[in-house]
Amino acid sequence: MPRKHSKRYNSALKVADLTTAYPLKEAVDILAKFPKAKFDETIELSFSLGVDATSGEQNVRGTTPLPNGSGKKVRVLVFTADPEKALAAGADFAGLQDMMAKITEGWLDFDVAIATTEAMKTVRTLARVLGPKGLMPNPKSGTVTDDIPAGIKAVKAGRVEFKMDKTANLGVGVGKRSFTPAQILENVHAVMEAVGKAKPNTFKGGQFIKSVSISSSMSPAVRVASTEFSKY
Repeated sequence: MPRKHSKRYNSALKVADLTTAYPLKEAVDILAKFPKAKFDETIELSFSLGVDATSGEQNVRGTTPLPNGSGKKVRVLVFTADPEKALAAGADFAGLQDMMAKITEGWLDFDVAIATTEAMKTVRTLARVLGPKGLMPNPKSGTVTDDIPAGIKAVKAGRVEFKMDKTANLGVGVGKRSFTPAQILENVHAVMEAVGKAKPNTFKGGQFIKSVSISSSMSPAVRVASTEFSKY
């Protein structure tokens, strides 16, 4: 029995052939023509990587600022012994033992956690809670820092973090449907370059980035031509 698609999917089929891979600019333009939802959808860039997902040495993760921001309001928690300073710098929540106690009780109403180097010694005990949620502060992602104002500013301005999953796939938000195609394109280029630079030193031979597609929260994915990422 043939698969039945949604009206939104069928409308997208009238805009483009979803089995074809398109140059990046064309893929972004196609996405802009898809039917819109009643909310400002997130645009996501999805990667399939050629690394060995079972090897810890080939884990792919990193961060990158987005030239045009993410379009998302980011709630920032700062683990610090000086919460007043963090709050004055723009943190939504700040503290140490009091914040840790709330998290232990199940509170997780924040998007990014930043910690000072000193606070991190204590915060490590929350690894089992925050780690699986992708909320654990990490020096590699710039969320363990003693320059708290700069850390908050970078996160709020649209710095995004990416991390490969267990199947060697990776997804990164690159903006909102309300963005112009030019703004999305700039953000996509920044993310693609950052993922390319995150190639593990232990990865030898083969194609690091196997495929890329772009989609919005409610749309099907548009495949991106391999010529756009083959250099990685």
